[in-house]
Amino acid sequence: MEFTFTLKYQLADNGCTPDELVERLGEAGCDDALVGIGQPGRLALEFTRDAPDAVEAVLSALGDVRRAVPSARLIEVAPDLVGLTDVAEIVGVSRQNMRKLMLAHPGSFPTPVHEGSASIWHLADVLTWLQAKGSYSLTKNVLGVAQVALQVNVAKEGRRLPGLPFKGLEALVG
Repeated sequence: MEFTFTLKYQLADNGCTPDELVERLGEAGCDDALVGIGQPGRLALEFTRDAPDAVEAVLSALGDVRRAVPSARLIEVAPDLVGLTDVAEIVGVSRQNMRKLMLAHPGSFPTPVHEGSASIWHLADVLTWLQAKGSYSLTKNVLGVAQVALQVNVAKEGRRLPGLPFKGLEALVG
Protein backbone atom coordinates (compact mmCIF):
# COMPACT_ATOMS: atom_id res chain seq x y z
CA MET A 1 0.00 0.00 0.00
CA GLU A 2 1.25 3.52 -0.76
CA PHE A 3 1.26 6.24 1.89
CA THR A 4 1.96 9.93 1.29
CA PHE A 5 3.16 12.18 4.12
CA THR A 6 5.67 14.91 4.89
CA LEU A 7 8.40 15.05 7.50
CA LYS A 8 9.70 18.51 8.44
CA TYR A 9 13.01 19.01 10.23
CA GLN A 10 15.22 21.71 11.67
CA LEU A 11 18.82 21.18 10.60
CA ALA A 12 21.85 21.70 12.78
CA ASP A 13 24.45 24.02 11.33
CA ASN A 14 26.95 21.29 10.43
CA GLY A 15 28.27 22.72 7.16
CA CYS A 16 26.67 20.01 5.02
CA THR A 17 25.89 21.25 1.50
CA PRO A 18 22.42 20.65 0.04
CA ASP A 19 23.86 18.20 -2.48
CA GLU A 20 25.60 16.21 0.28
CA LEU A 21 22.37 16.19 2.28
CA VAL A 22 20.36 14.83 -0.64
CA GLU A 23 23.03 12.19 -1.29
CA ARG A 24 23.02 11.05 2.35
CA LEU A 25 19.22 10.85 2.38
CA GLY A 26 19.20 8.75 -0.78
CA GLU A 27 21.80 6.36 0.61
CA ALA A 28 19.78 5.97 3.83
CA GLY A 29 16.65 4.85 1.96
CA CYS A 30 14.85 8.15 1.41
CA ASP A 31 14.87 7.74 -2.36
CA ASP A 32 11.05 7.70 -2.27
CA ALA A 33 10.93 11.29 -1.01
CA LEU A 34 10.87 14.66 -2.69
CA VAL A 35 13.46 16.71 -0.80
CA GLY A 36 12.84 20.38 -0.07
CA ILE A 37 15.74 22.45 1.24
CA GLY A 38 14.66 25.92 0.14
CA GLN A 39 14.38 27.50 3.58
CA PRO A 40 17.74 27.85 5.35
CA GLY A 41 18.05 25.50 8.31
CA ARG A 42 14.98 23.49 7.31
CA LEU A 43 14.41 20.19 5.55
CA ALA A 44 11.08 18.92 4.24
CA LEU A 45 10.66 15.46 2.79
CA GLU A 46 7.46 14.49 1.02
CA PHE A 47 7.36 10.71 1.03
CA THR A 48 5.35 8.32 -1.08
CA ARG A 49 6.27 5.16 0.76
CA ASP A 50 5.13 1.62 0.09
CA ALA A 51 4.47 -0.26 3.34
CA PRO A 52 1.97 -2.68 4.87
CA ASP A 53 0.41 0.10 6.99
CA ALA A 54 0.73 3.79 7.85
CA VAL A 55 2.64 3.13 11.07
CA GLU A 56 5.35 1.19 9.23
CA ALA A 57 5.52 3.80 6.47
CA VAL A 58 6.01 6.77 8.80
CA LEU A 59 8.26 5.04 11.34
CA SER A 60 10.54 3.59 8.67
CA ALA A 61 10.89 7.03 7.07
CA LEU A 62 11.66 8.61 10.45
CA GLY A 63 14.35 5.97 10.98
CA ASP A 64 15.84 6.49 7.53
CA VAL A 65 16.10 10.25 8.07
CA ARG A 66 17.62 9.72 11.53
CA ARG A 67 20.34 7.52 9.98
CA ALA A 68 21.06 10.05 7.23
CA VAL A 69 20.95 13.22 9.34
CA PRO A 70 21.22 12.26 13.03
CA SER A 71 21.46 15.89 14.16
CA ALA A 72 18.19 16.92 12.47
CA ARG A 73 15.32 17.72 14.87
CA LEU A 74 11.81 16.69 13.85
CA ILE A 75 9.44 19.65 13.66
CA GLU A 76 6.30 17.97 12.38
CA VAL A 77 4.79 14.98 10.62
CA ALA A 78 2.10 16.11 8.18
CA PRO A 79 -0.73 16.04 7.45
CA ASP A 80 -1.90 16.71 10.99
CA LEU A 81 -2.82 20.30 11.80
CA VAL A 82 -5.22 21.59 9.15
CA GLY A 83 -7.79 24.26 8.40
CA LEU A 84 -11.16 23.68 6.75
CA THR A 85 -9.68 24.45 3.32
CA ASP A 86 -7.09 21.69 3.80
CA VAL A 87 -9.74 19.19 4.88
CA ALA A 88 -11.99 20.13 1.96
CA GLU A 89 -9.13 19.57 -0.48
CA ILE A 90 -8.29 16.17 1.01
CA VAL A 91 -11.92 15.04 1.04
CA GLY A 92 -12.71 16.49 -2.39
CA VAL A 93 -15.41 18.98 -1.44
CA SER A 94 -15.57 22.77 -1.28
CA ARG A 95 -14.50 24.76 1.75
CA GLN A 96 -18.05 26.06 1.95
CA ASN A 97 -19.32 22.48 2.18
CA MET A 98 -16.95 21.77 5.08
CA ARG A 99 -18.02 24.97 6.82
CA LYS A 100 -21.71 24.03 6.44
CA LEU A 101 -21.00 20.62 7.96
CA MET A 102 -19.18 22.21 10.88
CA LEU A 103 -22.01 24.69 11.52
CA ALA A 104 -24.77 22.09 11.07
CA HIS A 105 -23.23 19.74 13.67
CA PRO A 106 -21.91 21.99 16.46
CA GLY A 107 -22.24 19.28 19.10
CA SER A 108 -20.46 16.52 17.25
CA PHE A 109 -18.03 18.18 14.82
CA PRO A 110 -14.50 17.87 16.25
CA THR A 111 -13.32 20.68 18.47
CA PRO A 112 -10.52 22.73 16.94
CA VAL A 113 -7.07 22.68 18.49
CA HIS A 114 -7.00 26.46 17.99
CA GLU A 115 -9.91 28.81 17.44
CA GLY A 116 -9.42 32.18 15.87
CA SER A 117 -9.69 33.92 12.54
CA ALA A 118 -8.30 30.68 11.17
CA SER A 119 -9.26 27.65 13.26
CA ILE A 120 -7.09 24.53 13.18
CA TRP A 121 -8.04 20.88 13.71
CA HIS A 122 -6.21 17.59 13.86
CA LEU A 123 -6.94 16.03 10.47
CA ALA A 124 -7.41 12.58 12.03
CA ASP A 125 -10.26 13.89 14.20
CA VAL A 126 -12.13 15.44 11.26
CA LEU A 127 -11.59 12.43 8.98
CA THR A 128 -12.76 10.03 11.70
CA TRP A 129 -15.89 12.17 12.19
CA LEU A 130 -16.56 12.25 8.44
CA GLN A 131 -16.07 8.51 8.20
CA ALA A 132 -18.55 7.94 11.04
CA LYS A 133 -21.13 10.05 9.18
CA GLY A 134 -20.80 7.55 6.35
CA SER A 135 -21.45 10.02 3.56
CA TYR A 136 -17.82 10.48 2.53
CA SER A 137 -15.56 7.86 1.05
CA LEU A 138 -12.10 8.20 2.53
CA THR A 139 -9.13 6.07 1.68
CA LYS A 140 -7.68 4.11 4.57
CA ASN A 141 -4.28 5.49 3.61
CA VAL A 142 -5.16 9.14 4.30
CA LEU A 143 -6.87 8.45 7.62
CA GLY A 144 -4.09 6.08 8.71
CA VAL A 145 -1.35 8.60 7.95
CA ALA A 146 -3.29 11.37 9.73
CA GLN A 147 -3.66 9.18 12.83
CA VAL A 148 0.04 8.31 12.88
CA ALA A 149 1.02 11.95 12.29
CA LEU A 150 -1.13 13.02 15.24
CA GLN A 151 0.39 10.37 17.50
CA VAL A 152 3.98 11.20 16.56
CA ASN A 153 3.45 14.96 16.89
CA VAL A 154 1.72 14.67 20.28
CA ALA A 155 4.44 12.31 21.55
CA LYS A 156 7.14 14.69 20.30
CA GLU A 157 5.55 17.67 22.04
CA GLY A 158 4.88 15.65 25.19
CA ARG A 159 8.60 14.96 25.55
CA ARG A 160 9.18 18.70 25.90
CA LEU A 161 7.31 18.73 29.22
CA PRO A 162 9.19 17.18 32.13
CA GLY A 163 5.89 16.59 33.91
CA LEU A 164 2.72 18.44 34.62
CA PRO A 165 3.45 21.26 37.07
CA PHE A 166 0.15 20.98 38.91
CA LYS A 167 -1.34 17.92 40.56
CA GLY A 168 -4.74 17.16 39.12
CA LEU A 169 -4.26 19.23 35.96
CA GLU A 170 -5.08 16.26 33.76
CA ALA A 171 -8.55 16.01 35.32
CA LEU A 172 -9.18 19.72 34.75
CA VAL A 173 -8.19 19.83 31.07
CA GLY A 174 -9.65 16.47 30.01
